[in-house]
Amino acid sequence: MRQHSKLTALISLVSLFFTWGFITVMNDILVNTFQNLFHLSPTQRSLVQMSFFGAFFIVSLIYFLISSLSGKDPINKIGYNNGMIISLIITGIGCFSFYPAATFNSYGTFLAALFILATGVTLLQICSNPYAAIIGPPETASSRLNLAQGFNSLGTTIGPIVGTLLIYQIFSDGIPTIESVSKTYLIYGFVFVAMAMLVKLAKMPSFSNNESITAGFTIFKQRHLVLGIIAIFFYVGSEVSVGTWIVELIKHKDIGGLPENEASYYLSYFWGGLMIGRLMASQSLKSDLAPVKKYLSMFVIAILVFVFIYFATAIKYIDGQFSLHLLALKDVYLYAFYIALSIFAFFIGQSKPARSLVVFSIVNIVLLSTAMFSKGHLAMWSVLGSGLFFSIGWSNIFTLAIKDLGKYTSQGSSLLVMAIVGGAALPWIQSHIIQSFNIQTSYIVPVIGLLYITYYGWKGHQQLKQLKQ
Repeated sequence: MRQHSKLTALISLVSLFFTWGFITVMNDILVNTFQNLFHLSPTQRSLVQMSFFGAFFIVSLIYFLISSLSGKDPINKIGYNNGMIISLIITGIGCFSFYPAATFNSYGTFLAALFILATGVTLLQICSNPYAAIIGPPETASSRLNLAQGFNSLGTTIGPIVGTLLIYQIFSDGIPTIESVSKTYLIYGFVFVAMAMLVKLAKMPSFSNNESITAGFTIFKQRHLVLGIIAIFFYVGSEVSVGTWIVELIKHKDIGGLPENEASYYLSYFWGGLMIGRLMASQSLKSDLAPVKKYLSMFVIAILVFVFIYFATAIKYIDGQFSLHLLALKDVYLYAFYIALSIFAFFIGQSKPARSLVVFSIVNIVLLSTAMFSKGHLAMWSVLGSGLFFSIGWSNIFTLAIKDLGKYTSQGSSLLVMAIVGGAALPWIQSHIIQSFNIQTSYIVPVIGLLYITYYGWKGHQQLKQLKQ
């Protein structure tokens, strides 16, 4: 592929990662918005994530069964870029569905709209993740995926800010309404349709594969893939569990004691941490960079993104005009310390995906355990700082799990995307612990997930046999 084509493909691809990150993190806003609109318990609120991530399981399962029983992979046949266009249109339809859902004034109808939206995002992930891996040399696949995931995290960082402004302030007077939700998602629907048109016009290089795969379940003989599926389940489940209940934690009188519309802004520090980590990882995994240049570039990236988050979360819309309300620097020093710790963790990981996965998971276990047994700023910022150490999980697990799958790559990708259902299961489990005990105790759920991810990075990723192509 020509260099110009590679650049066009990469720019278009990172734009897609941005948009689905943006729309996915909106679930964390909806979890709290729907509580006010429909007076829901924690378990009922967790159905937001259940509907969204449940679609990942159902759609990916259908995709896998079609490919495994017919011996033909749908994405291999139609091409990755055509698959992306179709996925974006379906996602847009899901966003538009919020308008009739608002008309019915029904929580269940909103959940159905979310399911449609998530169907498009599921297909987009099945197409986009392997596309990022195959548009360049295999040895730099993890670096490209981390870069794309960095832009995904830019979407998850900006999403809570834009969502809070639109739903809580611009389209309402501080109290969210059904109309403010539907108007917000109408805007998002037009964005996804526009993205589909842009991908079509960009003429991204088309990858397709006319080879038939062996009908049946041969792919399950790959131990590193099977254990990787479980790792993705726990990774996404743990990450989404933390993000889903951050506002609930910060609202607690012993932690932050903040009102909901202020607490929502702090979501950007958690999801922004993933952006910092992923962008640093894209530099860390570049073998052609000298160590000094590598760590200097990582430091600069961390500072710039932190400054961006610091100012972006200060934007408020009050009395019909925008203004800045900056946090005191003494309130964010712990976050700055965790950023420095993440750079040290990259140094210990030595740019090796499996080793880095172990190091980052262990640090996250310590952070979430600290949040469980402390109060105030330490508990709050330890949870927010955990985003820095969730950052490399998806890309490192994904690339380790699909390694050497060849023509089975799309099929393996569909199984890994199916495992995103962990984002439905673990927040639901956590909601029951919140109801029975308290918010801090509930963080035992992501800690357990991180213990398994540590195992996968240590031993579980090792290949025992290679598929015949």
